[in-house]
Amino acid sequence: MSARPTQFDRNLVVIGAGSAGLVCAMVAAQLGASVTLVERHEMGGDCLNTGCVPSKALIHAAHLMHSARQAAALGLIPAPAAPDTRAAFAHVRASIRAVAPHDSVERFRNMGVDVRLGSARILSRWAVAIGDEVLTTRAIVIASGAAPRVPQIPGIDDTGYLTSETLWQLDEAPRRLLVLGGGPIGCELSQAFARLGSQVTLVQRPLRLLEREEEEASALVQQRLQADGVRVLTDHRAVDARIVNGERVMRLHHDSEDCDVPFDRVLVATGRRPRTDGFGLEALKIEIAKDGTIATSPFLETSVPGIYACGDVAGPWQFTHAAGHQGWHAAVNALFHPLHRIRPDRATMPAVTYTSPEVARVGETERQLREQGRACDVTIHDLAELDRAIVDDARDGFVKILTAPGSDRILGATIVAPRAGEMLPEVIVAMERKLGLKSLFSTIHAYPTYSEALRDAGGQWRIRHAPTWARRVLSRFHRWRRG
Repeated sequence: MSARPTQFDRNLVVIGAGSAGLVCAMVAAQLGASVTLVERHEMGGDCLNTGCVPSKALIHAAHLMHSARQAAALGLIPAPAAPDTRAAFAHVRASIRAVAPHDSVERFRNMGVDVRLGSARILSRWAVAIGDEVLTTRAIVIASGAAPRVPQIPGIDDTGYLTSETLWQLDEAPRRLLVLGGGPIGCELSQAFARLGSQVTLVQRPLRLLEREEEEASALVQQRLQADGVRVLTDHRAVDARIVNGERVMRLHHDSEDCDVPFDRVLVATGRRPRTDGFGLEALKIEIAKDGTIATSPFLETSVPGIYACGDVAGPWQFTHAAGHQGWHAAVNALFHPLHRIRPDRATMPAVTYTSPEVARVGETERQLREQGRACDVTIHDLAELDRAIVDDARDGFVKILTAPGSDRILGATIVAPRAGEMLPEVIVAMERKLGLKSLFSTIHAYPTYSEALRDAGGQWRIRHAPTWARRVLSRFHRWRRG
């Protein structure tokens, strides 16, 4: 169907029921639009079924086992028995079941969304086929998400591999786990499996873990992983996988030499690729960017007017909260353009890596600013000086805040601490409201809390930037008052 219909069956058709698609469809229904949501796999997408929910449930189970060992080491409880990793995976599945009603077909149909389980194919900017049925629509939103990217390693198909999607088919932790990839997923799951009792080897091709984070954060996370028993091999490249005498072996290359790492299971965590195949983009000649995402305007519209994209398939982030944020904007823009449209904010998108301690970041890093040729002032407050961290025996961490030279305007912040992701919104609000670092210092924080580290960082900045003449004048004033 190439001609514009005189009437439409729907105001909006949304393809994909992950975070982006769910939010988009929900907003459209709340705004009174007629909206159809199409999902070909499972409601909730990757986040519910194979991503955020199961991984955080596993991290929680591993943390409880680790805490029990710590308590036993302090003599607070008897030494725990060997960990029952089957119980950990049972907890993962129970967590998915508990969260699933939030994303269910029934819930969204009760909101007024026409939910269809099946495959969608875009026929034109005005029409979408769902099975044998064709719906006409004023606008279309593609929210098809992303899938794990598997590197071309000779032999890996023969030895078998797990990804963040297939990992949850396990019933217990493997004895020896090899993890390829030192990004957030690789680091989080390496630490979790090590705490569950697996012998974990983490292989990273770049020189350091968590390349997008501040160098201090990367170094601290590596130290903590190693303290938990993870063997970390940075600057190593996987050459091939093979079976030797009935044992699976991965050959690695480092510094002109090869070494073999035996394993029982290998987890591939080397990134994700946008899902752009199978629903008609090629025929419509929708532009694909160099990184494989669907190219969009600042308002999330694709190269075909009236068709929008949001979430992992559009980038530049691959976060559940970013997908939801974009989904809201895509719904408004798709429904009201050209009368009204809004641009999603890109400057204050938070990122959290759920290792122990967590790494939370917003805005620019020092390295990014340096590469852009921009100067900044750096304020760092060490958690070792924080009372709450001392009593919790959680002194490994820091708050690092970057400000514009001669100003308290926050350019970026990194927090490495327990529950760092819960501390970050205070910085985000300050950045969005243009309040500055001094506002964190002047805000009353409950004692003793980790968020006091933000106040202390603000205090450090204020002392460092106090005018030198002020102290001399005040000293003379107080001397005069003493007579």
